[in-house]
Amino acid sequence: MAQTPVTPGYEVDDDPARIDVDTAYAFLSTEAYWGRWRTREDFAEQVRTAWRVVGAFDSDGKLVGFARAVSDGLAIAYLADVYVDDAHRGHGLGVALVHKMIEDGPGREFRWMLHTSDAHGLYEKFGFGSTTAMERPAGPSRRPIS
Repeated sequence: MAQTPVTPGYEVDDDPARIDVDTAYAFLSTEAYWGRWRTREDFAEQVRTAWRVVGAFDSDGKLVGFARAVSDGLAIAYLADVYVDDAHRGHGLGVALVHKMIEDGPGREFRWMLHTSDAHGLYEKFGFGSTTAMERPAGPSRRPIS
């Protein structure tokens, strides 16, 4: 899949030193339906220990999009926390973030997984689809083992 170009003035980079944890946390803790349960410290630890992180940056170098992955580094990876700030959508950044993470990184041949409730179209472009996978939910909503 050829990478969709981003609008001039934006950049996508996988340098972890460029990730502004406070900016990403501000979005994920208030705007993302999947990320509101974490504390800032939880999120900072997730970024610190991520296998890879990718950021989208505006012309001033401000973080306007983000993605992270966890992996065993050999065969399997999980894509998480993908977002583009509302004010910067429509510039190809979502596709560029996922492309940089999956197609341009060391995990190109891995089995990738993710969860989404609303972005199926984006991920289908990268070959994600329904599988026969099973999942054990997290937290107190899980039924007791009998």
